[in-house]
Amino acid sequence: MATAAQWWQGSRPRTLPAALAPVAVGAGLGAWADAFDLVRVLLALLVAVALQVGVNFANDYSDGVRGTDAVRVGPVRLVGQGLAPASHVKAAAVASLGLAAIAGLVLVALTGQWWLLAVGAASIAAAWLYTGGPRPYGYAGLGEAFVFVFFGVVPVVGTAYVQTLAIEPVDLVASVGVGLLACAILITNNLRDIPGDTAAGKVTLAVRIGDGRTRLLYAVVVIAALLMPLGVAALTSPLVAAASLSAALAIRPLGVVLGGAQGPALIPALKATGLLLLVYGIALGGLLALV
Repeated sequence: MATAAQWWQGSRPRTLPAALAPVAVGAGLGAWADAFDLVRVLLALLVAVALQVGVNFANDYSDGVRGTDAVRVGPVRLVGQGLAPASHVKAAAVASLGLAAIAGLVLVALTGQWWLLAVGAASIAAAWLYTGGPRPYGYAGLGEAFVFVFFGVVPVVGTAYVQTLAIEPVDLVASVGVGLLACAILITNNLRDIPGDTAAGKVTLAVRIGDGRTRLLYAVVVIAALLMPLGVAALTSPLVAAASLSAALAIRPLGVVLGGAQGPALIPALKATGLLLLVYGIALGGLLALV
């Protein structure tokens, strides 16, 4: 039976920047538009965190029962390592996604924008079908595309929208950098797992394009993301461009990835990319709120 510490590790708390950063940017966009609403932002944050934890448990369950996690070099996997019954991990995933649905329903009721229910349903489906269902898209090299949409565009634009009830060009531009850095986290993870995923038949984008091109893709994605505040600044205030200074935090993970690190040696890059996303999101959101 898994301990509380193992359940905590199994929830993969280091992935939480992918939930926190987009809401921070969306909150900043709401403040920039003079429409900041703390209650709605907190509800959006609860939705994002619950979805992130839900997708982590769902991946643990689905990969575990498929045998993809038989050999791991990364974080704790509850099912794959035999630490918890698959049914318990599945229940944890369902509970987390259910909490996201409840918080989302309250948020929709507050805004009166009932069409958002379709967005919420799509987000939950994307969380489950990444590695779950008969044809998981994560096994077909489409993980990065879905992460860009559901951990970049949807939460940033969605958090801004529930405050302003409008979608502005700046919302979309601001979401791009967040989505790209969220993709960078997944790219690093999948780069590390190329050997195991190849053996298990999990054809991620990294498996599809190979080690060298995956490393190049990581660099391109990170650099492109760090340039996006310039676009946001052009639509708001030149001061917002200062968010690009978070590029200093990209030096270490870029060095690790481009330096050819393999397996466990890529874990520091994974952690550093998560930190980069968190600082980037807080910086961009904070600057938008100030200008």
